[in-house]
Amino acid sequence: MQTWKDYQKQVPDNHFFYVRSCIRQSFFPGAEVAFLRIMQEYLKKDVFEDKRHTTCTGIGYHSDIIPLETIMTVVARQLALMTEAGYKNLLVSCVTSFGIYLEILDMWHHFPDKLAQTREALWRATRREFEVPQVVVHASDAIYHFRDELFNMAQYSLVNQETGQPLNGVEHVGCHYAKIFPQKGFGGAEFPTVLTGIIESWGGRVVDYPERRHCCGFGFRHYLVQANRGYSVSNSKVKFESMAPYNPDFILTNCPGCNMFLDRWQYTLSEINGVTYDRDGRGIPVLTFEEAAGLVLGFDPWVLGLQMHQVGVESLLDKMGVRYSAKTKYYLGNKNEVKPEKPSVLMV
Repeated sequence: MQTWKDYQKQVPDNHFFYVRSCIRQSFFPGAEVAFLRIMQEYLKKDVFEDKRHTTCTGIGYHSDIIPLETIMTVVARQLALMTEAGYKNLLVSCVTSFGIYLEILDMWHHFPDKLAQTREALWRATRREFEVPQVVVHASDAIYHFRDELFNMAQYSLVNQETGQPLNGVEHVGCHYAKIFPQKGFGGAEFPTVLTGIIESWGGRVVDYPERRHCCGFGFRHYLVQANRGYSVSNSKVKFESMAPYNPDFILTNCPGCNMFLDRWQYTLSEINGVTYDRDGRGIPVLTFEEAAGLVLGFDPWVLGLQMHQVGVESLLDKMGVRYSAKTKYYLGNKNEVKPEKPSVLMV
């Protein structure tokens, strides 16, 4: 019982300094826009974003391109912007960044000389100073924390509108969310509740499967080095083959990289092997927690940017009873329709 208590974290109710994700902005930019709208407009929370903040350089760090001293100084600059703005609660969009911030803060705690060196390096480079945050919260922690309040505003639920049965969801929690510092994530590394709690609170059913905690396949150098990409796609293949017998209606993720790979490797594997991992040939829709929240709240799926996904989401929208216009899926701001080429195998 005490161990389980150690894996429950406190999330502040308000006043956050928000840092975006470079990957999320690149692949699914509507997700972060939706998150800010949900926090600021629906929940009426004070969430501040400084346009001067930068990437944390985490991918470069984990790929041995960015040295430790550099990434510590970059992180210190982010914290200086937070300090200057008068905030103490750091709200992080990216799971990799979340792990980076926790790692560096833990290092500074155990090695104060590294903290002193970083303060000196930041002052020399920018003439800025910083305070360490009181708490580091991942954006999925915030949605989990406010999940019941959000569901009270919901227009839809994770329920099949024809059968009345809960939709089957498989969750994939990013490795850097709780595997590095288990006590910093809801439920720790083995039994994280940050996504299961969202699914169940919004009417869905969580489906267990053997490779539930297996890596999505990103692995940084496994993908960034072209010759290693076979390792990346094979890891994803293991997960898809493991979940397929349980016929999930959707996959829910909290990591930008995981979301991208579980979505786009389905397309890749269908082109390579001629198979899909659902029963209808459409693939399994993959949603970020922000996108799931937006759908439940009634956001237009194309404003959410769900047309950016490689696997179509219409099968899930139809089951949820979400109203949408198929004709406007690929309209741009000028109303000119630009349709992508159809995949060879996946039905869209």
